[in-house]
Amino acid sequence: MMKGFLNRDKFLNILDSVNIWDVIIIGGGATGLGIALDSSSRGYKTLLLEQSDFSKATSSRSTKLIHGGIRYLAQGNIRLVYEALRERGFLLKNAPHLVKKQKFIIPIFNWKMGIMYWTGLKLYEWLSGSLSFGKSRFLSKDEIVKNFPEIKSKELKGGVLYYDGQFDDSRLAINLAQTCVQKGGILLNYFKVKSLIKKVGNKISGVIACDLETKKKYSIYSKIVINATGVFSDSISRMDESTCPIFIKPSQGTHIVLDKSFFSSSNAIVIPKTKDGRVLFCVPWYDHVLVGTTDTFIDNSVLEPKPLEEEIDFILQTFNKYFVLHTKKSDILSAFSGLRPLFVTKNYYSVTTKTKDISRSHKLMISSSGLISIIGGKWTTYRKMAEDTVNKAIEIGKLNKMPSITKNLKIYGSYSSYTSKNHHWDKYGEDEYHIKKLIEKNPLLGVSLISKNSYSYTEAEVVWMVRYEMARTIEDILARRFRLLFLNAKKAIDIAPRVASLMAKELSKDEKWEKSQVAAFKKLAIQYYYPEV
Repeated sequence: MMKGFLNRDKFLNILDSVNIWDVIIIGGGATGLGIALDSSSRGYKTLLLEQSDFSKATSSRSTKLIHGGIRYLAQGNIRLVYEALRERGFLLKNAPHLVKKQKFIIPIFNWKMGIMYWTGLKLYEWLSGSLSFGKSRFLSKDEIVKNFPEIKSKELKGGVLYYDGQFDDSRLAINLAQTCVQKGGILLNYFKVKSLIKKVGNKISGVIACDLETKKKYSIYSKIVINATGVFSDSISRMDESTCPIFIKPSQGTHIVLDKSFFSSSNAIVIPKTKDGRVLFCVPWYDHVLVGTTDTFIDNSVLEPKPLEEEIDFILQTFNKYFVLHTKKSDILSAFSGLRPLFVTKNYYSVTTKTKDISRSHKLMISSSGLISIIGGKWTTYRKMAEDTVNKAIEIGKLNKMPSITKNLKIYGSYSSYTSKNHHWDKYGEDEYHIKKLIEKNPLLGVSLISKNSYSYTEAEVVWMVRYEMARTIEDILARRFRLLFLNAKKAIDIAPRVASLMAKELSKDEKWEKSQVAAFKKLAIQYYYPEV
């Protein structure tokens, strides 16, 4: 087996053979995976435990941008923007198969605001230094209309073009897991931490966790435990100290996905100031357009957040304000929400405080028992967050000091020399070669899962994802590896039975498993779209 492939059975065998780990990470989103990679690449015995699938929650539900954050610049958070722009540059170098330069355009309807945007974007460009993605420039009204034929041009003055990055969030998560394994790390999905183990002196010495597939419980020992569970951080902290104050205030971000006929440009557009002060992005993504996001305080953190009606209405109203084609709910191919883990203090906000005013910078917290919790941050800065966390883990866990090497560490998939004429395969990087080898050996696996359609998913990819990417459910494949649930929920429902059949064969499951998987996925997917009533 090639090093870097994910194999759950193999990892379980290794788990049984290790007496004590250097580092245990709880949480398999961007933050946890980044920490696991940083830790394992420094040579520490590293174990990551995720209660669901990798990037199941927040980390698969982003706006698909690798960016400095122009709105943070408007808030005066220069340090966060500078750090994010540097990390954006590192990611482009280390994962070029997934991170791409993308043109963004801010339309100008008011000259005073236009000058402000142009000045701000020049600063944005300057802050990126040698890692700049391209020069920003002013565009005339005619150029804007040429770029965006669907835009309402009546009061349009012109626009400012700038460059940022775009990526596939959950594909990067899988590649980070694979890179971690290449460096000797072990990762287990569907493995839930139930409690923390403490030794004399109330110091944490490991975790008690349950394999959710077999229901078997494990006592796993380590020198340090890191809580990287994002919006669920407080639940782990409460395992440590039952009276621990709440430090997470979740904010919900909702996106909708439309057919590209509503937005035919290959460039993205940014509405920097909507009626409630939020930024709205319209971003081309896999031959669709992604529109969002909202920023709404919610009370409870859940694995599967649902878009609120007012969020959907806000996005549609704002989109229709700027574009000619009238978009309605029945035009939405998929709508999804993600929760942001905003760090707050006990006096964090009044009833007038908005989520956009809470810092997106990450915070490290150390409990008296030695639990390290990493809170906040964003996808773009995952590597820096991981480096900071492992540096602290070395100190708290008294590990042999080794420097971080991730700044120049190539991510799995980036070494591909296999040039494809079909963009569908780009995201696999070097694994494109291996998947196509499966088809060579068994041509029947080259059959498309969706006939007479622009979607290019093949049966071989499903087999590959089960064998080498630790996909365990239909949702793992259709939501986070294919991305189809996020692009077109109805199409995802249509092919679920075929995916279940392929998976059942690979996982040695029976017909009952297939039917329960299809039923569970359909129940989930229906929440993602708005059929015509």
